[in-house]
Amino acid sequence: MTTTTTTPTATPAAGARPVADTLTMLRRNLLRAVRYPGLTLFLVLGPLVMLLLFVYVFGGAFGAGVAPGVAPGAEGRAAYLDYITPTLLVLTVVGGATSVATSAAMDAAAGIMARFRTMAISPGSVLSGQVIGFAVQALAALVLVLAAALAMGYRPDADALGWVALAGLLVLLALALNWLSVGMGLNARSVESASNAPMILLLLPFLGSGFVPVETMPAGVRWFAEHQPFTPIIETVRGLLGGAPLDGTTTALAVGWCVVVGALGHVWARALYRRERR
Repeated sequence: MTTTTTTPTATPAAGARPVADTLTMLRRNLLRAVRYPGLTLFLVLGPLVMLLLFVYVFGGAFGAGVAPGVAPGAEGRAAYLDYITPTLLVLTVVGGATSVATSAAMDAAAGIMARFRTMAISPGSVLSGQVIGFAVQALAALVLVLAAALAMGYRPDADALGWVALAGLLVLLALALNWLSVGMGLNARSVESASNAPMILLLLPFLGSGFVPVETMPAGVRWFAEHQPFTPIIETVRGLLGGAPLDGTTTALAVGWCVVVGALGHVWARALYRRERR
């Protein structure tokens, strides 16, 4: 007689509570962030080092390039601080997303997610808890990075509505990138490769309008910079902080990219979570 063994699959119980289960998983991820503060510290230290480097080392020269008529030196540093702060806020969110991929891969490699699939909990809550948990950490890091920029002399002109819109856009971006990074983490063959997979997300702002105007780039690079997701996102953040009237097309592209990336990442991550690991 032949015996067949099967691996238990995710069968959510009838009593599973999606909201309560998501809150439980969110609490788990926030407690892990408290116990292991290294990841949260990394979210803040990376943008802070870049802020100091680009403003105090390169800012005097770069400022004259991003703001015509500005003299190199202190005036240039002030102009470049205004230009680069929105970029570093976006990079802070991106840094949080790269940590999500590592966390998801660690849970998968340790068998924690396989265990969760056999429990009477809502399947979506396991991934949602990670996505929302790292979004909360990214928001905390954003406050610290913005506070550092303010201490260096940055003075945004956003009104109350602008601040609300800015917070909404950054939260939407964090959720979108986190879902995509969860998919990258679950798709990776190891924790090490999962930590490297989202590096393309950190590179894209450099190939957009994050650090220099796209008008200064060669034709081919400029075309890519104008049509990649981070350029409209950074320009919208820059406009909201500057208090200037927003370009409708740019804003729609920024929100649209976030929605598309988040939706695709969500579908991909959920499919990988349901897939049997062999």
